[in-house]
Amino acid sequence: MEITNFNQISEQTTSSIYQWTFSQIESIGLHNQYAHILSTALLLIAAFILLVILDWIIRLFFNTVVLKLINKTKTKWDNFLLDNRVHVHLGRVILIMILQQILPFIFIGFPSFTSILTTILGILIIIAVYSLVNGLLKTARDIARSTKGFEDKPVDSYLQVFQIFLIFIAATLIISQITGSSPWSFLVSLGAASAVLMLVFKDTILGFVASIQVSANDSVRVGDWIEMPKYGVDGDILQINLNNVRVRNWDKTIVTIPTYTLLSDSFKNYRGMQETGGRRIKRPINIKISTIRYLTLDEIEKLKKISILTSFIEQREKEIEEYNQIHKVDPEVLVNGRRITNIGLFRAYIIAYAQQNPKIHKELTFLVRQLAPTEHGLPLELYMFTKGTQWAFYEDTMSDLFDHLFAAIKYFDLEVFELPSSDDLRSVLASKTPKS
Repeated sequence: MEITNFNQISEQTTSSIYQWTFSQIESIGLHNQYAHILSTALLLIAAFILLVILDWIIRLFFNTVVLKLINKTKTKWDNFLLDNRVHVHLGRVILIMILQQILPFIFIGFPSFTSILTTILGILIIIAVYSLVNGLLKTARDIARSTKGFEDKPVDSYLQVFQIFLIFIAATLIISQITGSSPWSFLVSLGAASAVLMLVFKDTILGFVASIQVSANDSVRVGDWIEMPKYGVDGDILQINLNNVRVRNWDKTIVTIPTYTLLSDSFKNYRGMQETGGRRIKRPINIKISTIRYLTLDEIEKLKKISILTSFIEQREKEIEEYNQIHKVDPEVLVNGRRITNIGLFRAYIIAYAQQNPKIHKELTFLVRQLAPTEHGLPLELYMFTKGTQWAFYEDTMSDLFDHLFAAIKYFDLEVFELPSSDDLRSVLASKTPKS
């Protein structure tokens, strides 16, 4: 370590404290070299005590004066500043700046060490400023989240873009500080490595592009219910950031998928359903085809007692009678002309019953339709929407509806198709077994 003679030290006003300390120690008879070391050590201890006192004053100022002012205000942005420890980062910046002014003159007798110390302090101030700016960016993110216009936007993606840019600037300045070269020369040399960086940050770049397009097209928001069976996704979006999307499934598991999959793969977004206010019921009742038949007059009269069918049956009887008279239909053969069937009345009953249900949406698509017959019977499908989108409400409404219909189908002498059970097979076998 190189030690300069006191006579070679430039007489600057800022070094007067060091000069006074050195002269006091030298006056007690210590060697010039030891006087340098002891005076530097004493001033270093004094500087440490000063910094501790300043740190205490800064903390006291923020924790009393600033905190009281923030608690009195009704705005939220100042609370976000506290939550992101902006005041702590600001205090560190102030302390390091004071160190930058003090330490070089404390070690003025050690020029080689002063150069290293200056470099270290330069790096520390860059890191401190980065932490301060990063805290301000997080505060801006929290403020944006609290506003209605940004509550469903991928704000975390925007924050990460700024953070990456900020880290790049900080890293460039730190490398420039260590090497002693200009930041621009480092950027020029970095251009040669751009292909490698593109490969390393491929997912980040794709995620950034995806975040911008998702936000611009408004294809997905935080809080949306999406479904992507390929990735096991079926739930609400918790967070959209630069690299991934976090989704909480209905079974409370958390699934993380790359952000760019929102562009490269298809997904189902239920936001439209939630905004419409109705959730679709699309479920058939499989009717056993062999139970479908024409109704007799006595059966029709009996079904007239069902209040919601009375007017429909009377109107249909009148239409059928007029049609058959005009076309002179032979009533002896039922297939001639028009007749009332049990499946037709049951379909009319479903329509009437669902229309009077206050939990069924009347302004959205409302159908009770027959699908193509299959080996499982004739599907009579209910296609309608509930007057609410909550899962529990939807399931309760649909269950109540089908509970009633399964119980009411017997009044129309119809049967719901179901595959034979083991009890059915045993009954058939028992009936064919000769009695001893």
